[in-house]
Amino acid sequence: MTSRDPGLYRRLLRYTWPYRGAFFVAVIGMMVGSATEPVFAALMRPLLNGGFVHKNPASIRLMPLAVVGLFLVRGVASFTANYLMNWVGRRVVFDIRGEMFARLLYLPTTFFDGHSSGVLIAKLIYDVEQVASAATRALSTLVKDNATVLGLLGWMFYLNWKLTIVILVAAPVITLMNRRMGKRFRRTSRSIQDSMGAISHVVQEAADGHRVIKTFGGQDEALNGFMAVNETNRRENMRRARVAASGVPVVQFMAASALAWVVYEAMREPHATVGGFMSYVTAMMMLLAPIKRLTQINETLQTGIAASQSVFSFIDEPREAETGKRMLSDVRGEVAYQDVTFRYAAESGLAVSGVSFLLRAGQTLALVGTSGSGKTTIANLLPRFYVPESGVITLDGVDTREIALANLRSHIALVSQETVLFDTSIRQNILYGHRGTVDEARLMEIVEAAHVAEFLKDLPKGLDTLVGERGVRLSGGQRQRIAIARALLKNAPVLILDEATAALDTESERHVQAAMTRLMSDRTTLVIAHRLSTIEHADCILVMSKGRVVERGTHAELLALNNMYARLHQMQFHG
Repeated sequence: MTSRDPGLYRRLLRYTWPYRGAFFVAVIGMMVGSATEPVFAALMRPLLNGGFVHKNPASIRLMPLAVVGLFLVRGVASFTANYLMNWVGRRVVFDIRGEMFARLLYLPTTFFDGHSSGVLIAKLIYDVEQVASAATRALSTLVKDNATVLGLLGWMFYLNWKLTIVILVAAPVITLMNRRMGKRFRRTSRSIQDSMGAISHVVQEAADGHRVIKTFGGQDEALNGFMAVNETNRRENMRRARVAASGVPVVQFMAASALAWVVYEAMREPHATVGGFMSYVTAMMMLLAPIKRLTQINETLQTGIAASQSVFSFIDEPREAETGKRMLSDVRGEVAYQDVTFRYAAESGLAVSGVSFLLRAGQTLALVGTSGSGKTTIANLLPRFYVPESGVITLDGVDTREIALANLRSHIALVSQETVLFDTSIRQNILYGHRGTVDEARLMEIVEAAHVAEFLKDLPKGLDTLVGERGVRLSGGQRQRIAIARALLKNAPVLILDEATAALDTESERHVQAAMTRLMSDRTTLVIAHRLSTIEHADCILVMSKGRVVERGTHAELLALNNMYARLHQMQFHG
């Protein structure tokens, strides 16, 4: 292990501490099971000398019973140790995965911008399993097999201490080999974890983009991409297998050499008995299996340590910065941006530069402009998905950085172009995140207001119809109306509509627009618009270009200017 490894392993073992009762009972079971190994070797001497050589009646009568009793004890101890260690291991997996997922839910948006979901899934599934193996299986092997080795060596010392010391000359060679193998295991394990993340990423992309792949005939390209990362994973696993396999023959050769030496010395010893010789040889042969496992467990241990670095680095990722403590109630919904500037990365250009506006309670402000002009960025700054580089954003005159995150977001509802529905029923998607109970009459009122009822009657189970992954069983317009119903139920004073009708056909847009009109009533609304026809009645329209506000005014005022907004309107009108 490196100097950093003991700290990682100690941290890993802390996850077993809540289950220390079961863990220590398992350790006792291991120790009892380990003790039966040298006892069995010791039984060889009276069994052979008393039973076979001297034909002692007591030995003939008692030795079979002793062997059966010994293996009965060994079986009970082995079952107890294996079951309890597996129970502790699954609890460790449960706890670590729970902690990782809890951290995932509170990570900042910038983290998700820089990490693919496939890699994150691989961490929660593959890496955690490797960590659990190091915490339980590797530990149980270390405890049980080390105890077995010490017990057998003790018996061998008792029988012939000089010969045993000669045999132990091989120990430093095995230790040195293990150290070298451990470093190689760690390197290959990290590569395997990276390749598993790449496989998860490619598979998820193929599943999410299967329509595009089929439409554009991209099966070969997708398959080639998968086979490339799959081959990397295979190659790294074979590198690890090569390292693991290379250690076993060396240990076996050294054991065979030691056995040959024992046979040679025993034949030269004038006072050696058959029972004593076979007892020594049995103990020596029984050493091979635990030594082999101890040699191989280095692979599991180093793989787990490499995985724990990945897992703990994820758990240690900083949560969203909670700078605020103020709790607002009875929010009117007045929003102000004062000279707000933002960039996504230090080396990138400004996404938003010097944006200022005042949106009074109950008013609607629309953001228009070409793609990449900063419209969505401005909207994402309000619920503090990102924090401005400079400038101030206020809600009812209070700097949003002074408001507790959960409290700030409780006053904001969001309906975006890419509607997020969960793989459950329509009812549960509408109620998502709502605290408390909602009576059926209130729910149906919201369903009617969001124009969900218009397609609900055609579904087999109504509100209890499952929508499928990402709402795949519904049309785009139906998904948007469910999202609007969710926002209506939240009843937040501030509403963000991020191009909510941009991807819809005319008929769907008509239904969604009617639902949005109901949703926007008496709410402060920030609209990101692609279709200018949807924002003609906005109280104020900001025209964005390269992160700056280049025009502002009402629909009529901007048309009268005959500038950028007028050109955009003319292009859509002619379209």
